[in-house]
Amino acid sequence: MKTIRETQKKYCSRALIFSIIVGFICYLAGLTPICKGLILGTLFSILNFIIMGETLPIRMNRSKGKTFFAALGSIFFRYLLLAVPIVVAIKFEQYNFFAAIAGIFSVQMIILFDHLFSLIFSRFQKQV
Repeated sequence: MKTIRETQKKYCSRALIFSIIVGFICYLAGLTPICKGLILGTLFSILNFIIMGETLPIRMNRSKGKTFFAALGSIFFRYLLLAVPIVVAIKFEQYNFFAAIAGIFSVQMIILFDHLFSLIFSRFQKQV
């Protein structure tokens, strides 16, 4: 459980810092809806990642049938959760729809970039 929380803290803090920096740049450029949409999507992406990590141990210690329904319920709830920023961005003009979608994928992008950078860095160290 400790490693799950460490992983969550690592990637969620990086995603939040990245979205705040990009959002601040967009805000300074006068693109307030993009700033708001990106931060909204990132907050829900972080919440989704935390819920995924918290429900993982619960699903591991059950029978096959209970595990199936717990996993299905978790997926359904998390999809509903991720629909919130999309609906908000569609309904309100002060949020940019595409920025909200980019924010929803912010944790996944941070994980992908982290692995790519560590792969490139390890290959670079082998050459030196």
